[in-house]
Amino acid sequence: QVQLVESGGGLVQPGGSLRLSCAASGTIFSINAMGWYRQAPGKEREVVATITSGGSTNYKDSVKGRFTISRDNAKNTVYLQMNSLKPEDTAVYYCKADVRYDGGYVYYAHWGQGTQVTVSS
Repeated sequence: QVQLVESGGGLVQPGGSLRLSCAASGTIFSINAMGWYRQAPGKEREVVATITSGGSTNYKDSVKGRFTISRDNAKNTVYLQMNSLKPEDTAVYYCKADVRYDGGYVYYAHWGQGTQVTVSS
């Protein structure tokens, strides 16, 4: 059993900042990629940023230079620092982790429950 618990969402004015955290717990042998996704009302879920266990990152074009993803492997935690927020960043943000339960080769995708980010004046 693996749980991902997110925190850090909220209401912020345009130009403001938020930091999201997502901690994984449970039966975890190792975690490969971790990432943040978001889903706005009436839209499909989209990838925002991902990070490998080695620290390689990828970002959605519209958040490059504003968002930074990082992780603490010892704590099984991934972060998303969001600066210069815009109204179009408003969405429910979900974290995802690819978890290995044992010494095998299969990774299983796990999702957090989501945290609301609202950017509005």
